[in-house]
Order: sequence, then C-alpha cells, then structure tokens
Amino acid sequence: MDELTCERELFQKGYRLVAGADEVGRGPLAGPVVAAAVILPLEEEKRILGIDDSKKLSKKKREALAEKIKESAVAYAIEEVDEETIDKINILQATRLAMKRAIEKLSPRPDFVLTDGNMTLDILMPQESVVKGDAKIASIGAASILAKVYRDALMEKYAEAFPYYGFDRNAGYGTRAHIEAIREMGICTIHRRTFIKKFWDGKRKIGPQNI
Repeated sequence: MDELTCERELFQKGYRLVAGADEVGRGPLAGPVVAAAVILPLEEEKRILGIDDSKKLSKKKREALAEKIKESAVAYAIEEVDEETIDKINILQATRLAMKRAIEKLSPRPDFVLTDGNMTLDILMPQESVVKGDAKIASIGAASILAKVYRDALMEKYAEAFPYYGFDRNAGYGTRAHIEAIREMGICTIHRRTFIKKFWDGKRKIGPQNI
C-alpha cells in the first residue's frame, strides 16, 4: 500500500479531491454487485493505518477499518446494482454502473477518480484505472473495504430470508453446498438467472419473501 502517495502526487498536480472506487460481488451466483467510492483526507494526522485489499483482511479488521473510514473520509458513498439488472445488462456493465453511481453520489464531488482493475467509467471527471489498485492505492483499498463490509452484511440479511443457500457463509458465491442447494431446492428471488443456468432446471423456485 502506498499510503496516499498517489493521491498526494495528484494533489500536487492540482487535483484537490481524489476519489478511489472499487466493487465487490462480480462473481457470486446471487445478490447485487456493490461499489463504493471514497475521498480520503491527505493530512498525515488523519491517516488511517491498515488499509489494504479487503480480501486480505479478517472480517473483524475490515469492520473496524470501515468505521474509521466512514468517520474520517472527506466523503464516501456506497451503491448497489441488483441481480435483475445484472441479468439484463451483464455483470461488466452492472459493475460499471454501480461504480459510476457511487462516484457521482459523493459530496463534495471529486475532481479525479482512481478505479481498481482495468475499465473506463462513463464519468465526466478525469480517471485512471489501476490493476490491483485495491492493494496499491489507499483510497481504492478503502473503497474495497466499505463495499465488502456492506455487501457481506446484506448477504447475512438475505440468509435469514432464504436459509437454504448459506448466504451468510458463502456471500452468494458458487460453493459446492450452494450449488447443491440450487439443484435440490431451485432458486430464490436474488439469484442471478444468467449465472445459474448450469445448476438450475428453470422450473423450481422458492417464492419471494420479505427481508
């Protein structure tokens, strides 16, 4: 992690509000894709220690860091795109849409955006995409933490409504137990139809339930 080196270099070039953006949930068979965007403070005394790629952190560490990020950030935003939209426009476009929404929700608005991966977003401000940015750029890492903590909590709620699939354990990903549950029980309302064609016969379905 560069500890805000990239953000400070951009500040020296005249960009005063640099946002990092990242997403979680591209691969699961169920649930939304979630994106977050964060503008971190650049003052040394406000620096948040321990930010990293959310996948490298324990659940307890992620949750503690998420609270610190929310408390200290100049701005942050979290957006989700649901499974129905994913099925309509595909996961890549849904991911781009979630990131765009999160960035545009920031107040104050950023004047430069750093994103994880290798994709261009339909936004007006200048942007740069950084491969493995969640492990290299502090603001992107912070966004990855917020997005993952939010999505994991959401999937735990879905696990209460749809207990057959173990969403609290697999977060919607295609574990063996999850796939077996689909084959045995059918699907529920938050499954991505375009993701489960190999495992579902298209007939059986668990009725919608309230969260």
